[in-house]
Formats: sequence, C-alpha cells, structure tokens
Amino acid sequence: MSLLGATTDLERVGDEAKKIALCARSIHAAGRLILPRVVELQPMAQLVREMLHQATLALDRLDPHAAAALVRRDLEANAGFRAVLARLAGFMVEDPRTISACIDILFVAKSLERIGDHAKNIGEHVVYAVRGMDVRHASAEEIEDLLRT
Repeated sequence: MSLLGATTDLERVGDEAKKIALCARSIHAAGRLILPRVVELQPMAQLVREMLHQATLALDRLDPHAAAALVRRDLEANAGFRAVLARLAGFMVEDPRTISACIDILFVAKSLERIGDHAKNIGEHVVYAVRGMDVRHASAEEIEDLLRT
C-alpha cells in the first residue's frame, strides 16, 4: 500500500511538471517585454530536482534514512517559495505591468514547492514500507530518532 502511495506522488509530480511547462509556454507566447528576474527560482528548482532524485533513489533502494533528509530539504523548498513570493510581491507593487508575468512565475514556484512536498511524501512512504512507521507528521529529528531504534 505504501508503494502505491509513492506511485501516486510520482504521478502528481508529473502533473506539476505539466503545469510548469504550461506556464513557461504562456510566458513565452505572451512575449512579455517586462519580465521580472526572480533569482530565487533557479536555486529552488535545483533543490527540488535534487529532492526528487533523492526520493526516487530512496524508493529504488528502499532506504528509509533518506526520509529525514527529505523532510529537512522540504523546509528549504518552502522557504524558497516564500522568498520568491516576497520578491514577486515587490515587483508587482513597483510596476503593475509585471502582474501577469509575476502570476505565471508564482504558479511555477508553487508547482516547484509542491514537487518538493511530493518528494518528501515519497521518502515517508519508504519509511512506512520498510519499517512500518507512519512519519507523515514527524520532524526530521523525530524520524532520525525512530530510525535509530
């Protein structure tokens, strides 16, 4: 059952990737002259890509210890989303002509944040599959403590 849940999360990652592609196409098709540069988006995308890679490796190897690391990294992804949101809010206040572009970029950032959530969920599913422990609401420290016993 746990691995079925991980499969569902992988499918949802695909849905989020499709949303990102649609936003990218929308941004490109609009030919927006004013496109805010959000430097926080690149590190966030890299982080989430690495998280997804870690999650699939944990699933492939049935390695429950990866879950704690994924929980920690999910907190970083959430902070990255908040940073992107703050930057975009500033752009929209300074120049209302950027609102449409900022909304598309915000949707990309939210999809990246959700992919991070799904990667974390996959790690949690792995812990459940291997150890039979439900760690969905546990902190990284709590997961590490549980895995030591």
